Amino acid sequence: MPSRAAPARSKPQALSFGAIVLVPFPFTSQAASKQRPAVIVSSRAYNVERPDLIMLAITSQLRPTPAPMGKSWGEVWLRHWQAAGLIKPSAVKPVFATLEQGLVIRRLGALTPEDQDALRQAIGQIIG
Repeated sequence: MPSRAAPARSKPQALSFGAIVLVPFPFTSQAASKQRPAVIVSSRAYNVERPDLIMLAITSQLRPTPAPMGKSWGEVWLRHWQAAGLIKPSAVKPVFATLEQGLVIRRLGALTPEDQDALRQAIGQIIG
């Protein structure tokens, strides 16, 4: 009986700007990490060529009063958090991290075009 080759494993689909993933997000002190959702801010082209992803943290700990237009120094309140696959009202925190793609626990969803536009504006506010 001829041996069969194992089926080729398909390469995971490259993530794009606005994808929401669950990752072990590092604290800014680098002392530890916390499993939390994050939004990918690197482009699909970057993510295909590089072994890492650039992302911003997402939190469900919202400030009592939102800033004008739902953002404050790079913070973006997500208007369509449920459509993005999140279970609670959430905001993108202005905290960047670069993690290896293999650390993604799972994909949760993606930001709507409206929330992606707000995020692009916030990134401009953060990095100039």
